[in-house]
Amino acid sequence: MSDIASYNVADHSAQDKKLTKKDLNRIFWNIQSMSFSYNYEKLQTIGFAHCMIPVLERLYENADQATRIKAMKRHLEFYNSQVNTGALILGVTAALEEKTSEEEKEAVVSVKAGLMGPFAGLGDSLLKFTWLPICGSIGAAFALQGNLIGPILMFLLFNIVNVGSKYFFIHYGYNKGVDLIEQSKNSNIIQRISNIANVVGVMVLGSLIATTVKISTPLVIAVGEQSIKVQEMFDKVIPNLLTLLFSLGIFFLVRKFKGKHTVALIVGMMCLGVIFSMLGILN
Repeated sequence: MSDIASYNVADHSAQDKKLTKKDLNRIFWNIQSMSFSYNYEKLQTIGFAHCMIPVLERLYENADQATRIKAMKRHLEFYNSQVNTGALILGVTAALEEKTSEEEKEAVVSVKAGLMGPFAGLGDSLLKFTWLPICGSIGAAFALQGNLIGPILMFLLFNIVNVGSKYFFIHYGYNKGVDLIEQSKNSNIIQRISNIANVVGVMVLGSLIATTVKISTPLVIAVGEQSIKVQEMFDKVIPNLLTLLFSLGIFFLVRKFKGKHTVALIVGMMCLGVIFSMLGILN
């Protein structure tokens, strides 16, 4: 915020200035704190403007104050996307700021607004719903064996991609600039990558449920002198039936509440698990 507030100086046009690798690296460091200023009026707007400060300081180093204020206001328009793929938007926006004249600056806002939605979906599909579950399943496999390397490995694997992708996308977006947008429109590559990532994410979550969620019942039904073990009866019909019903029930509740009350569901599952275990209903 202090950077934005102090953003003011002198006189010239942006066109004779070129961004350097150092400027792009400053964007990379600024993006690490992009969500710190998240708010419910303009969401990530202040964070995006903060990331663009190195670009505007370079390109408008000698511009008059009115031009600099106009440039900053351009990046205080509403913005919200996924942070990692949003790094690509920052790179493209930096390239457009460098290559367009003052009369063409409306294109900068339009391109940014046009990329927010598709890139948010792509970033969520790749990082949140594919890579994070993969890292979680690898870490959980070690943790279930009592190995401390599990959470550490999950943290390292996730952040290698999380941090590395931001750096790569900023530089790649800047170097490719407008060409990247045209290529993605012609080949529909964003939608295709998103669909592939969704399929991989579903497969990973499915395998994670099958290997880590274990629910069984020790109940025994006495019929005369005979006794029937309920779990064995279930296994003859559908193996792991209780696990399947539990997973489908949680999925239904999460979908019904549209992702809200997730913490309440987790606490509720823990409490019910303890109670049913103490009553001898579930293992």
